Amino acid sequence: MVTFDETKVNKKIEELHKKEEEELASILSNKYGLQYIDLSRVPINTDALQLISKEVAEAAEIAVFNKIGKKISIAVRSPNNEKVKETLKDLEERGYKTTVFMASSVSLDRAIKRYADISFATETKSGVLDISGDEIRNILSGLKTIDDIKKLITETLGMTKSHKISRILEVMLAGGLSSEASDVHIEPGEKSVRLRYRLDGVLIDITEFDTATYDLLLSRIKLTSGLKINIKDKAQDGRFSVRIDENDVEIRTSMLPGAYGESIVLRILNPKTIALGMEELGIEKKLFNVLEKEIKKPNGMILTTGPTGSGKTTTLYGFLRKIQTPERKIITIEDPIEYHLTGIVQTQVDEKKYTFGNGLRSALRQDPDIIMVGEIRDEDVASTAINAALTGHLVFSTLHTNNAAGSFPRLVDLGVNPKVINSAINITLAQRLVRKLCEACKSEISPDADKKKIIDDILSSIVDKKNIQGDALKMWEAKGCSECNGTGYKGRIGIFEAIIMDESIEALVKKSASEREISDASISQGLLTIKQDGILKVLKGMTSFDELRRVVEL
Repeated sequence: MVTFDETKVNKKIEELHKKEEEELASILSNKYGLQYIDLSRVPINTDALQLISKEVAEAAEIAVFNKIGKKISIAVRSPNNEKVKETLKDLEERGYKTTVFMASSVSLDRAIKRYADISFATETKSGVLDISGDEIRNILSGLKTIDDIKKLITETLGMTKSHKISRILEVMLAGGLSSEASDVHIEPGEKSVRLRYRLDGVLIDITEFDTATYDLLLSRIKLTSGLKINIKDKAQDGRFSVRIDENDVEIRTSMLPGAYGESIVLRILNPKTIALGMEELGIEKKLFNVLEKEIKKPNGMILTTGPTGSGKTTTLYGFLRKIQTPERKIITIEDPIEYHLTGIVQTQVDEKKYTFGNGLRSALRQDPDIIMVGEIRDEDVASTAINAALTGHLVFSTLHTNNAAGSFPRLVDLGVNPKVINSAINITLAQRLVRKLCEACKSEISPDADKKKIIDDILSSIVDKKNIQGDALKMWEAKGCSECNGTGYKGRIGIFEAIIMDESIEALVKKSASEREISDASISQGLLTIKQDGILKVLKGMTSFDELRRVVEL
């Protein structure tokens, strides 16, 4: 008697059904001109899978199954599905290069089931993986002051552990965006972890929380930033972005091993905070007129200098906005792209393949009129940028020097011939950022004898006395109110100095003169130094004497 094995028969039917599905998917792939893939025969990269949510994957019948850098492989049931088209467009807008494959619904189900594995792994380590831009926007609507942020973070810390990690990161980021912080600092100590925001260039304590939450948050941030969770003894850098109100806010992540754990810094690159025109930078009238003339020249190099965080990139963006026209092609090489400018070709460096040097050489083959190089770091970039300025291009870039005069010796140190520097440079600009006094609470004061002497000495050194207006003894100080979160300051403004390349400067650069000699020779140009510009802004009530002294040695 023949025994009927129902299990074996059902398994055979399943195999036949799957074979038919795969054959159909293969036939359809030829019809659509796509490659066919059987996801049961290839490994599925969970990092790639997490680029879209499970809900989107199920609704669109789509799965991202492999990821190498910004190149991703995607399996779809039907390329004509509108949700598939929307998802592909979203991934491309996020900077991914997509390769689409046709897959059967059976093999897509296999990929989608992997979300359960991810969910289980990340719930204990880092909560739900996706950061919700919509949720951050909702949180933002309820945050008005630092106290609001502190209160919400405290409430979030009281939530159950399986759900609070995503929420607390969203609250931290929303708080940073609300207060216009440039950085979020998470610093583990022996018994607790400190959270601080850098507001207007100064770190402000927000709150402290427990180390158990920190451990979960650390894994959460590493996963989101594309960093390795198991590496704890080496520095790591990563990034992720959140889309809020049609703007991509990029977060640059830095991990540094410390005595009690890894110090985390999240740099917030919010397009809204650097979308300033040239007129809004705080450049005084005479220098503004000089710069306006220089940036409209057809060729040459314009350099901005200053330490990290002094607003150099924002200034360059302001220049580009001022001179952008449909008749000009502008290309940028940046690290990273901090703000998307309409009508400009912006590129982002990659440490391994697309450096400032080869990016600049590639840009020169694109027939540009104007090029912006994010930073001159080495001889290769310096020489290529100088040559570009000498061959009919207008080049903007930045250097890390303390003042405008330091640009020339720095380029010589990088191996650039002084004679070539003279022919290429149009103007060098140095800048710092000072906090602006809060208009709601600033208080008028009279300077003491020491401050008065410093002010008088600096004012007497100004060549063009037209810059001195009003009562030189009138000053204001920071008080603090609810409008400025008790700091006395709200926002920042630039203080500047510049040196125009003229005959006297050319002669000094040619003989490799010192920074001091170049600075002294530039006095006759009648432009303000950073100290002079700062003191005039103090006397106009824009900033305080103490704030200026914090940023510049007086």
